[in-house]
Order: sequence, then C-alpha cells, then structure tokens
Amino acid sequence: MRSDQVLSEVVIKFAGDSGDGMQLTGSQFTNNTALLGIDLATFPDFPAEIRAPIGTLPGVSGYQLRFSSDRIFTPGDACDVLVAMNAAALKVNLKALKPGGIIIANIEGFDSKNLRLANYPEGVNPLEDHSLESYELITIDVTKMTREALKEFTMGMKEKDRAKNMFVLGFLYWMYNREMDNTIQFIKEKFGKKPEIFESNVKALQAGYNYGDTTETFTTRYKVEKAKMDTGTYRSIMGNQALSYGLIAASQKSGLPLFLGSYPITPASDILHELSKYKNFGIKTFQAEDEIAAITSSIGASYGGSLAVTTTSGPGMALKAEAMGLAVMLEIPLIIVNVQRGGPSTGLPTKTEQSDLMQAYYGRNGECPMPIVSATTPSDCFAAAYEAVRISVQHMTPVILLSDGYIANGAEPWKFPTADELQEIKVSFASQNVATDLDDKGKFQPYKRDEKLVRPWAIPGTAGLEHRVGGLEKQDITGNINYEPENHQHMVKTRQKKIDLIANYIPEQKLDSGAEKGKVLVLGWGSTYGTIKSACKELQEKGVEVSHAHLRYVRPFPKNLGDIIKNFDHVLIPEINNGQLIKIIRDVYFVDAKGYNKIMGIPITKAELVDEINKLLV
Repeated sequence: MRSDQVLSEVVIKFAGDSGDGMQLTGSQFTNNTALLGIDLATFPDFPAEIRAPIGTLPGVSGYQLRFSSDRIFTPGDACDVLVAMNAAALKVNLKALKPGGIIIANIEGFDSKNLRLANYPEGVNPLEDHSLESYELITIDVTKMTREALKEFTMGMKEKDRAKNMFVLGFLYWMYNREMDNTIQFIKEKFGKKPEIFESNVKALQAGYNYGDTTETFTTRYKVEKAKMDTGTYRSIMGNQALSYGLIAASQKSGLPLFLGSYPITPASDILHELSKYKNFGIKTFQAEDEIAAITSSIGASYGGSLAVTTTSGPGMALKAEAMGLAVMLEIPLIIVNVQRGGPSTGLPTKTEQSDLMQAYYGRNGECPMPIVSATTPSDCFAAAYEAVRISVQHMTPVILLSDGYIANGAEPWKFPTADELQEIKVSFASQNVATDLDDKGKFQPYKRDEKLVRPWAIPGTAGLEHRVGGLEKQDITGNINYEPENHQHMVKTRQKKIDLIANYIPEQKLDSGAEKGKVLVLGWGSTYGTIKSACKELQEKGVEVSHAHLRYVRPFPKNLGDIIKNFDHVLIPEINNGQLIKIIRDVYFVDAKGYNKIMGIPITKAELVDEINKLLV
C-alpha cells in the first residue's frame, strides 16, 4: 500500500557524465520547485575539463539542489538523494550522501566499461557487492527504458539516449508529487520547431513518471510544503542573471545607455550572453578579441557618456590591470565584474574560489585605489550590481564588483523590486554653462573637484569642454600633463582620499544576526554568507554568544566596522582562499582575527564552520 510522507527539506544531487544533461535536469527540477513557493538553494558542479573522456572521474557533472518548507541559505552539507547515471558519478559523490540516503542508479552506467573507467577494481560492481547496504538503493535501467519508450520514433539510438535525463526527471517528479507542466512548456519552447525532438523528450518525461506510478516496488512518495516567505512576487534566479538585471535596472534608472565590452571566460560568460538578449533596452554588447580590447572599448564607451561594463574572471583581471590604471587616472565611471574561480593561472576554471580579493585591492601598478563591492548570494547580485553602478557614476571612479562561480551558477528565489523601490542614481555632465566647471577666464577645468573630490564628467564633442586625456599624470585642476614631484604626490593622495570619502556615502555596517557584543564575531564577505548565517543561527539557538556581520563594501569599509569588531572577544573570518580579507582586517583594525580557510573549489559547509566557532569558545 502506498503512502505520502511530508518532509521539511530534501537535498538531491544529480550526477552523471557531462553529456547526460544533469545541469538541465537539475535546473528544471529547480524551476518546478520555485513555482511551488518552496525555498531552495542550488550548487551546480561542472567538470573541471571541458571534454574529459566519457565515463571518467574528471568528466562527472553534478547539480545539487536543496529545497525546504523553511528558509534556507545553503545548498546543504550532505545529500538525501543521489542520482548516479554512471559508476564515476557514484564514486565521486557517494561520500556526500547521508547514511541511509537514497541512491537512484542507472544500471547501464555500471557495465564493465564504465566500472573500469571509474577505476573500480576488476570484477567489483558496487550495485551488486553489498557495499551500498547502508543506503536505500533504487536501480533503474534508464537507458533501456528510455529506448523502449521511444521505440516508435525514427531517430537514431544516440538521439534517443539523449532523452534519458528526462526519464529520470519524470521519475523524480512522481517521487516528489510534482506536476510536469512547466517542463513540458520548457521543452516546447526549446524544441517546438523540431517536432520529433519535442515529442520524444515529453514521451521520455512521461515514461519516467509512469514508471514510478505503476511499479509496485515504490511504496512511498514525498512532499515538501510551501515555505513561509515574505509576501511578494518571486522568481528563481541565477547569480549571473541577477547581476545582468541589476546592470539593466541601473542603466534605466540613471538614463545612461549600457555598453558591455567582454571577452568570454568561465564563469563570467553568461553575463555577456544574458545582456545580449536585451537590445530593446538600448544595450550594446561587444565580444572583443581579447581581455585588453574588452576593457579599453568599455573605457571608450564611458568617456563617451555610457554606463560602461566589462566582465571577466581572475586571469582576465590580470590582463586588464594596465587599462584599469588608465580608468583610475582618467577618473571615469566603469564597472569591472570579476566572477572569481580557482587559480592561479588557468587553475580550476569551473570551481569556485574567493582568491582575487588581494588582486582587486592591489593588483595594479602604482598607487591605484578602486572601490570594491561584493555580492553575497545569487539574488543579491542584482543589488550589488546596482550599487556598484551608483558608486561608480556618482563618484567618478571605476568599481570592481566581485562575484564567484558558486554565486554565478547557483539559484535561489528572488523577490524582485519594482522600479519605484530602487534608489535614484543621479547623473550630471559638465557644461560650458556651469560656472563651477570653468576658471575665471571661462576655460574648462576637468580636474576641479566638488566636496566628494569628484571631477566633472565631460562628454567629448561638447563645445568648450576640450581637455587632455591619457595615462600620464595629470596636473591638479587643469588636467594638463605634469611630472612635478609635488603634484604627483598631491594627485596620488587626492585619488586615495576620494575613494576613502565614499565611506560617507554608503550605509554603516549592520550585524546580520546576533547581539551587538559577545564572544565571537564571524565576519564574512561574498559567497560564505549562507554558510555563516546557517552556522550562527544553529549556535544562537543553543544560546552561544556568536554574531554575524557580512561585508557588501570591501573598499572602503563602512565607517563603523572597527567599532563593531571591538565589541567581541574573538573575530573569525571564513574564506574560500588562503586568507585574504583577514590580512586587510588585521592591517586596518589591529585585531588578532582568526581565519578558517578552505581551498578545494567547493564551499565551506555549515558543519565545518560550527566546529571552528566552537573551538574559539573553549
């Protein structure tokens, strides 16, 4: 007799070869979950090699999804369900499965060839040797059943096998009491003009659902109720999408045309792809021949009065460094997005890391200060991008916006704002008619500054505003070339002070949770947000004196950050790097902060962080 079981949350890991469509399967299940109003967090895990041999360990592609009837902030430390399309997927991901967890294994992916490619000893098959007895093992010959469902179609066997991920998805929809309408609509939109592909995918999806429904082996279905969330309109969104939308919103709100100059690089390329869809908003996207051309084209666009953006990852930041210095010397608005990944050099292109903070702070020749804004979650990328634009335009400076692979490719529900809820972004251009921009002889003064030390934004071609541009040192006020020692020191100090003064125009730092004074402050930035929030919440519920502060503004710091830090006995700074923010915090605030560092290309888990906080309480 069958029964329905209500669960508070579930963590599923979809894993298979890079050609098995696990990212698509996971994203479709995610969208289905979001439509039901269930809170969720995802962690796509791409293979490190683009074309790793089929069936090998380096070729495993994964997609982790956590969904819950309560608010959640991470994709989960361990999985309740592992979908393993082949032996390599099982071997790579089994250690992340909870004891007693469910394994859904594709039998065809455990033949002798796949077992050999996954480096199992000769004659060993984990589906048959009782090594998985501590788990609930569900074996399905997905490939055979997909072919059987599609036997009436004339397409080749290779094309039929591409639909096996839809069979698995259909089975999971049955298992978790889901409707399939949204996925059928997605398939129609994607393959509507190719009837056989459309019909075969739908047929495979329905076959998977029917398999669960008609097979007496499965006696339990599961359900997770709708989450209790703030009233509003939500959608599921990925980090790179949200960042793109933030830039579009800032363009519309400021009245500046958006220009993106970019060279494709993992994991930032999706921003270029996303923005290229919105020509209806007057957005211009330029795929340059290299990273240097990308940023210099954006500098030219900014000089011409556009909201200019360039996107990249760590290796591209290195190539853009000289041009960033030019933008600092010119003192023009520019958004430089760095979606961080594992390094150095090519490093781990598909794995996440927070290792470019020092590069953002110091990675240019000379004294070259730039504000740094950091995104914390996929949906937060919208607000971070919008704020980066506001600072850049209103303070006439390039701004570095830091995201990372975990944020960029992760997804979560987003309660999106309306236009009237967005902060105003005021823009003003220099004019021959504005006396404050001119000297007593009526000549334009391109480096005359206001109370924020901000110079005027002069659009080329405007009569009377002719002035020099270039990377050579500027004379104060006139902008002429000047090599005098005193002037150079004055300009270096002025450019630094202008960045420091931004602290007067950003919000003061607030605690995310916990008391204003206590034993431990966990101070974070970027994608460690969810882990820190979850760990602190768990300990606070047990009465532990721990508080959490998370930085949006990494340069300059909020004015009151030092006062907050002084209120705690210990400061712990978790980072997905070898310790970068901690060096800056120690330098600025003379505090003996402790670090917790993980450099494995994967996020810090809640359990790890709880243990680390407890060590400080002994």
